[in-house]
Amino acid sequence: MISFKPVNQNVMQTIIGSGGTIGLPLAKELNKYTNQLKLVSRHPQKVNESDDLYPLDVQQFNKIDRAISGSEVVYITIGFDYSFKVWQKVWPPFLKAVIDACKLHGSRLVFFDNVYMYAKSAIPHMTEAAPLDPPSKKGMIRKQLHEMITNEVMQGNLQAIIARSADFYGPDTSKSMLAETAAKNLLKGKKAMVFGNPDKIHTYTFTPDAARATALLGNTADAYNQVWHLPTTKEPLTNRQWIELIANELQVAPRLQKIPTGMLSILGLFTPELKEFPEMMYQNEIDYVFDSSKFENKFGIYATTPREGIKIMMDYLKTIQP
Repeated sequence: MISFKPVNQNVMQTIIGSGGTIGLPLAKELNKYTNQLKLVSRHPQKVNESDDLYPLDVQQFNKIDRAISGSEVVYITIGFDYSFKVWQKVWPPFLKAVIDACKLHGSRLVFFDNVYMYAKSAIPHMTEAAPLDPPSKKGMIRKQLHEMITNEVMQGNLQAIIARSADFYGPDTSKSMLAETAAKNLLKGKKAMVFGNPDKIHTYTFTPDAARATALLGNTADAYNQVWHLPTTKEPLTNRQWIELIANELQVAPRLQKIPTGMLSILGLFTPELKEFPEMMYQNEIDYVFDSSKFENKFGIYATTPREGIKIMMDYLKTIQP
């Protein structure tokens, strides 16, 4: 059994993937808990004045141990290329290297995760107890990662949190399908692209909410060794209604175009990630409801409203739109 340090403020906490969609706002939030924050990525940049920058290609697995050394809490927020072949090759050995380093140094682990490992039958109402039976190849990789962490926790070798998010939206992100295919198109005067059935419910997690909750969980001792759904709106909006919110913010007509699954291979010539999307299409053809009641009941913190979140996202996108 490993002896773990208590979660204390003002001790080293480390973000692996610090420049990404979640890593960036997470660094801002963690500054409330510690003035010793290590940012690990290929080209890290300071978010807070006191940040310690640690440049690293994390696919050099033998160097991860040194990056984690001295860390009380380690957050994984990195996102590898959206490709099954890449995930299959990189994710398991990367996570093993992180787990081994956490075990060696007595560090706690907070793993930022998605919902790909859940059974298709769970998608209309996902809770932390949803069955793990993914219908996709990428989902099988995520299930493997979940099991790598939970097996170590069950053996008493690791203290860890799995923090899950629904599909997300928000500022400072290029990884949001809602932003990339709907918001940016409407900004350009084009139709919003919709995949699957636009009239099915689809809840989204606001990235600043996800970062704030992940920082809180990582600094809450009794939150460990559990799966947590991060705070997500309870408003049962369809993708069409999300697009209407975006259009209202822009004061334009909510025009949309449904994209057939067969078109994804063609669109993938311009956006490679779309080639990988057909196996995940089931999540857009049925209701997709992400329940974060466990977090809300524990902490009394709720998600930003969709209207407010969309306004913040669009204010940001307006500043970067060419």
